[in-house]
Amino acid sequence: MGSHEILTPQMAEIVEKKSRFIANCAHVTTEEEAMAYVASMKKKYYDARHNCWAFVVGDMTRSSDDGEPSGTAGRPILDVLTGREICDVVMVVTRYFGGVLLGTGGLVRAYSAAAAAGIDASTLIERRVGLPLSITTDYGNVGRIQHLIAERGLYLKDTVFDAEVKFICMVDPKDKDAITTLVTNETSATARLQWGEEEHYTI
Repeated sequence: MGSHEILTPQMAEIVEKKSRFIANCAHVTTEEEAMAYVASMKKKYYDARHNCWAFVVGDMTRSSDDGEPSGTAGRPILDVLTGREICDVVMVVTRYFGGVLLGTGGLVRAYSAAAAAGIDASTLIERRVGLPLSITTDYGNVGRIQHLIAERGLYLKDTVFDAEVKFICMVDPKDKDAITTLVTNETSATARLQWGEEEHYTI
């Protein structure tokens, strides 16, 4: 199972009973980076009533309601991040109070919706673990290999056309034996397979 990272963060805003909720997020790799981002957002929106936040860095998670009733802001933001399997991310949802009280349920819904809107507006990349595989074959087998790659949903990194054709793709480690068998069978054992070391890659 992969996890996702924010590639290009975008601001998103929702309005709930005249209160404005503004979501901003960023890719971070340390708690210090996350807290520095929170501080920068508090400075940017210094006149807002609340700047609630949450971050996920590695296995560490933290969140803050920043003056909202306990459990109505930071935790819902964090739940959206973990529910979408987003890692190495910090999100700040700023609230400009509109004069109408939302109640605890309304706050949870509004902060959750703002966080989700912030993620939906941003571009995500997916991080996976895979084994690099080079399949070298003659031109007669190109169609079969292309079909196999598409059918198995392998991530194709590159195709090199030379005297022979080399397909470079990423394979889920647990599928190594199955893919080896399939390629061997499809090409009557004429294709050459070269496996690399397990690595992280992004889509």
